[in-house]
Amino acid sequence: MEFSDLERLLEVSRMAVCTAYRRDGRPQMSLVTVGSFDGGLVFTTQGSRAKAKNLARDPRCALMVVTSDFRSYAVLDGDVELRTRENTDAETLRLYLREVYRATRGGQEHDNWEEYDQAMVDQERLAVILRPGRMVGVRLP
Repeated sequence: MEFSDLERLLEVSRMAVCTAYRRDGRPQMSLVTVGSFDGGLVFTTQGSRAKAKNLARDPRCALMVVTSDFRSYAVLDGDVELRTRENTDAETLRLYLREVYRATRGGQEHDNWEEYDQAMVDQERLAVILRPGRMVGVRLP
């Protein structure tokens, strides 16, 4: 599977299942909205969420992007990079989160960027990027 195949799939669906790993090694799964950005797939999450804590401790991650009819999908895995307030200066993170928003919404602009920026701070949002080591897909659009 090529990254261009994944780009075609993302034109149809941006919903994905994210798999991270708990301390005991069992999978922890959640739904995320993803986009293509910075050489991989990105999404945001709140720093207090289980997936954020699990990915900070163990960067292994898998994402499964699937269409609403379940006929086309792609599975990617690798290690994630987290962009947080602890490792990224505030202005750089603010702009990065805006780019993640655009990526997860197909280039759409937010109606009120100041409100968005404040919500990202209030929710302690961070960006998660998976640059896949492996990708497989079935019946891609």
